[in-house]
Amino acid sequence: MSYHYALFKNKDKKLKSIIVLLSLLASLFGDVLLREEFDTLNQWEDLHFEKIKEHSVYETKDSTLIAKSDASASGVTFKKKYDIYKYPVIKFKWKVGNVFAKGNAKVKSGDDYPIRIYVNFAYNPDKASFTEGILYSVAKKFYGEYPPHSAMNYIWANKKGLKGAVNNAYTSKVKMIALDEGVEKVGQWVEHTVNVLEDYKKAFGEKPPKMVSLAIMNDSDNTKEKATSYMDFIEISSE
Repeated sequence: MSYHYALFKNKDKKLKSIIVLLSLLASLFGDVLLREEFDTLNQWEDLHFEKIKEHSVYETKDSTLIAKSDASASGVTFKKKYDIYKYPVIKFKWKVGNVFAKGNAKVKSGDDYPIRIYVNFAYNPDKASFTEGILYSVAKKFYGEYPPHSAMNYIWANKKGLKGAVNNAYTSKVKMIALDEGVEKVGQWVEHTVNVLEDYKKAFGEKPPKMVSLAIMNDSDNTKEKATSYMDFIEISSE
């Protein structure tokens, strides 16, 4: 998936209260849809993939999301779909314990990341071309629902060298943006702010569909490796 708060790792009750207060003050200047501190996963649900039997594990501890993969893939997705034109900004803070030796965003066999934020854009049949409408209708009959129109992935890339938004190894409908690369910052907390709406326009050369869903993933089904990653907080807002 722009996304900025200065947070500290020591999350005692006093500091937690200060963070909540700062979030409330920030909401006076920008509309905040979600401010997730990961005390629980009540606002999230499992995201599984039909052909992948081994699932990654997600849990919360000390107000941190811990994501573990071991030759596995799955995610957690925010339960609410939302309007990307109203809430284009995502702020977050993440950390990885390692990257994948075989990970490579340019090939299918390396399309794994110790952590990624996955923004799916919903297909809108009212704005589809004739050919696209037929393809999506067939897909809906097969899967029971429309597949996403397109997606943006914000990734911790395993290797350096990705410049701007690049096509996913499987499809040009999904663009990958590396916010961190390689081992240089492994073990360190890193904060990011992104404007998904602006990134989409640059990546696809057009305006995106209106409604989106958001997921967090740690996947290693292609490389058959393992990783543990962490999310300190994530926020969806208007600015």
